[in-house]
Amino acid sequence: MPTVSVFFGITIQMFWREHGPPHFHATYGEHEAIIDIRELNITRGALPRRALALVLEWAELNREALMEDWNLCSTLQPPLPIPPLE
Repeated sequence: MPTVSVFFGITIQMFWREHGPPHFHATYGEHEAIIDIRELNITRGALPRRALALVLEWAELNREALMEDWNLCSTLQPPLPIPPLE
């Protein structure tokens, strides 16, 4: 699973050949959540409140790049790195 970004101990990844809706995986320690790119909500799993706030802030800033990466992954191409939240 390609890593798209890493910040504040949070890892953002996308799987190849996953079905819609467009989403990414966010992991923080033993926690993992799947985030819908279009709606920016959790579709499965959970993250601690502060980690979730950081992930959603980052995703809002990078929604276009996330959709581009989703399109790349859906055609079995590696996603491009997205700058971390600073």
